[in-house]
Amino acid sequence: MLYNSYVFILAFLPVTLMGYYMLNHLRYYRGATIWLCLASLFFYGFFNWSYLPIILLSIVINYTFSRQIRPQKTAGGGYFLSDIYRKCLLIFGLFCNFGALFYFKYFDFLISNVNALFGTDFTLLHLLLPLGISFFTFQQVSYLLDCYRGEVPEYSFPDYALFVTFFPQLIAGPIVLHSEMVPQFVDLNNRKFQADNFAKGLMAFSFGLAKKVLLADTFAKAVDVGFSNIEYLGTVNALIVMFCYTFQIYFDFSGYCDMATGIGKFFNIDIPMNFNSPYRASTITEFWSRWHMTLTRFFTTYVYIPLGGNRKGKLRTYINVMIVFLVSGIWHGANWTFILWGVMHGAASVVTRIFKKQIENWHPAFSWLCTFSFINVAWIFFRAESISQAIDFLRQIYNLNVTPILDGIRDAFVLSEFRWLLGILGKSKYLYLLWVLFMLFGLFASLQMKNTNERLELFNKTMFSAVMSGLLAVWAILSLSGVSVFLYWNF
Repeated sequence: MLYNSYVFILAFLPVTLMGYYMLNHLRYYRGATIWLCLASLFFYGFFNWSYLPIILLSIVINYTFSRQIRPQKTAGGGYFLSDIYRKCLLIFGLFCNFGALFYFKYFDFLISNVNALFGTDFTLLHLLLPLGISFFTFQQVSYLLDCYRGEVPEYSFPDYALFVTFFPQLIAGPIVLHSEMVPQFVDLNNRKFQADNFAKGLMAFSFGLAKKVLLADTFAKAVDVGFSNIEYLGTVNALIVMFCYTFQIYFDFSGYCDMATGIGKFFNIDIPMNFNSPYRASTITEFWSRWHMTLTRFFTTYVYIPLGGNRKGKLRTYINVMIVFLVSGIWHGANWTFILWGVMHGAASVVTRIFKKQIENWHPAFSWLCTFSFINVAWIFFRAESISQAIDFLRQIYNLNVTPILDGIRDAFVLSEFRWLLGILGKSKYLYLLWVLFMLFGLFASLQMKNTNERLELFNKTMFSAVMSGLLAVWAILSLSGVSVFLYWNF
C-alpha cells in the first residue's frame, strides 16, 4: 500500500487512527499496540501477502535472540550466560539477518556475475525482493548489537514488534533506534488524541504528498523519456533529463520523509529527521550529513567507528571512508551502478578530507557549485540500468550536439491544471514555459524554501497554515491519476 493512493488516504489511515485512539480511550493499551501492529502488517502485506511470513519470522527470530544475548546477572552478581556463548549467539543472529538480506537481494546478482565471469550457466532464482528488507534488517541488527552491549531494557514482544513494523517508517525508513521509538510508544500521554500534533501532521503530510504527486512524478515522466531515448538526446536534452532526475529523487525522498513524519505526528510519535535540504550542502561530507541521515548514522555507528574511524591515522581514515561508501552503494541495490555510485561518493569524500583547508578558502558559491555538479553526475549512475548506459548518457552531454528539446520531455510537464494557459500563450510557448518553471521552482525550493522540519519548528495554528495544508492536500489528491512507487521503496 502506498501513501499516495486513495485506499491509504481515504480508508486505511482513518480506520487505523480511529481504532487506535478508541482502544486507548477505553484503556486497552496492549490492545491498541497490537491493533497498530496488525494494521502495520496489513499495510506491509497489501502489496504482496507472501512478504508477511518473511517479516514475521524475522521479528520472532530477532526477538528470541535479543532476549538471550543481553547480559543477565544472577543474584550473586555473576552472569547466566558466558560472554563467549552470547557472542556466538550474536554472530549467528547477524548471520541470519544478513544471510536473508543477501539471499533475497543479492543472490541472483552474484550468480549472474559468476556466470558472466566464468562462462557458467547457473540458474537464476528470480526472487521477489521483499519490500523494506534492507530497512527492517538494519533496524533489527542495530537492536541486537545494542542488546549485546546491555543498552536495551526489557521490552514486551508487542512493543518490539511495533518498533519493527510501525508503518510510517517500515518500508523506506528512517532507520530508527529502539531508544527513539519504544519509549514514545509506551508513553500514555502519546495515547491521547492531540490536536496540535494532528495539525502538524496534516501540514507535513500535505506538503509531502504535494512534493511526490505534483513535483517528483512530473519530473519522473521526463526522466523516463530521456533514459528510454538516450541516443536521441544531445547535450541540451541530456542536461535537462539529468537535472530532472536530480529533482525527481529529491522531491520523491523528501516527500516520503515528510509524509512519514506527518503520519507519525498523527499518532503523537516523533520520527527522527532523515532529510534536511541536502542540496544546500557545499561539500560532499555535508551532503551526507543531510541526505538519508539515519542511514549515515547507522554506517557511522556500526561500520565506520568499529573499523577505527579517524583514530588510526589519515590513511586508515580514508580507507574506512571508502569501505563505508562501498557498503552504502551495495546496500542501495544489486547492480554495479550502485556500487560505482558509492565508490564515487567515497572518493569525493576522501578528496574533500584531503583538501579540506583549501576547500574552506573557496568562495561558498563555487564550493556549492562543484558539489552540486558532482551530485548531478553521480545520480546518472544511480538512475542508469547499467554502467554502459550511464556512460552513453554522459557522452550525450559532452558531445556538444545541440538538438531541439524532445516532445516527450516537454509534454511531461503538461498538467491539466494549467491547460487554460494554452489559449493565452499558444502551444509552443506554453510547453517551454512549463518545463522552465518546473526546473526553476525545483532549484528554488530545494535551496531556499524552508523544509518541512523547519516549518514544524515554527508551526503556528493559523488560518493560513490550515488553508495551505488543505489546498495542497486536495490538489495532490485530485491529481492522483496514477499510483507511483517511492524510489526508496525499491531498496
